[in-house]
Formats: sequence, structure tokens, C-alpha cells
Amino acid sequence: MTQILKNKDIEIQIDMPLANYNFSRFDWTGKIVSVKYKDIYISGMEKQNGEDNTRSGKGFYNEFGIDAAIGFDETNEGDWFHKIGVGLLKKEGGDYLFSTNYEIQPAAFNVSAEPDKIIIGCKSQRVNGYAYELIKEIKLTESGFIIKYHLKNSGEKTIITNEYAHNFIAINKELAGSDYILKFPFNIRPELFDATVNPEAKVVIGKKEISFNGTPDEQFFFSNISGNDNVYAGWELVNTKSKIGISETGSFKTNKVNLWGWTHVISPELFFDINLKPGEEIEWSRTYNIFELD
Repeated sequence: MTQILKNKDIEIQIDMPLANYNFSRFDWTGKIVSVKYKDIYISGMEKQNGEDNTRSGKGFYNEFGIDAAIGFDETNEGDWFHKIGVGLLKKEGGDYLFSTNYEIQPAAFNVSAEPDKIIIGCKSQRVNGYAYELIKEIKLTESGFIIKYHLKNSGEKTIITNEYAHNFIAINKELAGSDYILKFPFNIRPELFDATVNPEAKVVIGKKEISFNGTPDEQFFFSNISGNDNVYAGWELVNTKSKIGISETGSFKTNKVNLWGWTHVISPELFFDINLKPGEEIEWSRTYNIFELD
């Protein structure tokens, strides 16, 4: 089942938790499959040909614990651990890898919808002392949308993890290239990057912006582009050909900002750190604004 939020300019397609994508990586609550502005697609897909509808990312999917799912190290091979927003995953192998196709016991989900917003709840089982309740609200605004998160630790152990939105963006389905400029509200510090993957040197790093001198045929990736500084969580991507831009603003500061992309998609990622003791709750939000260039 798919839910559509729509006003005169914006249309958002949201898949329900058990519809379509069912892989063990991305959060199943409020899967934002696509966003259109005046019938122009703003969002893209992880895979260029759109294959693997049930396994690959798209739109504005988010993920909890890309590097370490909670309780993984404490779990014996063949037993179950939590992936927030998905359910329980069966452990295999010595290291957690987000790309592994883990066996899943889905969490319990509930959905309520109004004309301008959808609220999806996710309640986990209690396993190995861990349990949580997640509520995600996706609300349509005049010029974009807001994603609000509420996470409660209902277990006996502290939850330490993070969350980010992958943001698969392709404005008007245009390929990455010289028409795109990605801007940040902080200084980019390449000397402090944790990882730099730019095999064709087509991604150009500036002081506060990233641009392209051609369309990359291979994947590119930059990790920790603020150099561990605790910075204002935001970015703005504009396409000078289509004359459309989109921005994301977090309600938080962040010390981790990544950028991934490929021929067909650009994905800036703002990470939110989570450290919740038993009984504690936390809220945060991401605001997206779509605009036209003068």
C-alpha cells in the first residue's frame, strides 16, 4: 500500500512498512519513495536502472546504525539482534554489515494518516535487554516536508546508535555533473576526511561547496567532511539547468556528514547521534525545502 501526500506543488509517495522494500538495511517506517515538485522528480534511486525494488534504496530512505546495529556484538551466531525501524535480524558472521541480507522478524507497525501527514509507529520485541518504540511523522508543508522522529528506550540496556537520511537525489532525473552545486554551512576539511573515494577526480571540493567537472561513471564517497567538528546540520543542492534546489536542515548539530553518489544520484547525509538510557526518550527532526532559482 502507498500513501500520497500532495498540495499544489509537492507530491510525496510513501510506502507502508510491509510494502515493496523489505531488505534489512533501511528503516521501514515511512519509506519516502519519491518526491515531485510541479511534476518534476526531485528524488532518485540507488540503482540507475531501478532494479531490486525490494532491496535497494530510493527517495529519502533513512537508516539506524549503519556501522553497528544495537546488541550485535552481544548476540551469538544464529540468535537475534535489533535493527531499529525494521525488526529483529538473525546474526551471521563476525561483523555487522549493512549490505548483508539478514533474515528478518519484522517489528510491530501501526499507521495513521491525515490529508497532510502520516504517522507510523514501530514497537520492538524485548531481546537481550534491548527494546524501543519509534514514532515517525512525515508532514507536508507548503514548500517541502518535515520528518519528525520520537524514539523511546523501553528496555533495560542503553541504546547507542545513530540515524541518517540517505537522500537519493536526482533533480529532474538529471545525471550528476556540472549543473549541480552542493553547498554546506560549514568549512569542508578534506585533510580530515575519514574516507575519500573519487577515482575519476570528477568531484571538486571547495571551501564550503562541492561541484562536478563531469559526470562520474564510478561511485564516489567522502566521509566526515566537516572533520569531526560539531556543525550546523544542513546542506543545499541546486541544479542550475533545471533551476531547482532542495535543502535539508536538522534540528540538531552533527559531527558526522557524509557524501555518496554515482552517475545518476547525489546523496548528502547528516548523522544524528543517539545515546538513550532505559526509560529515556528523544526527539529530532529533518526539514526539507524545495525552491526555484532566480
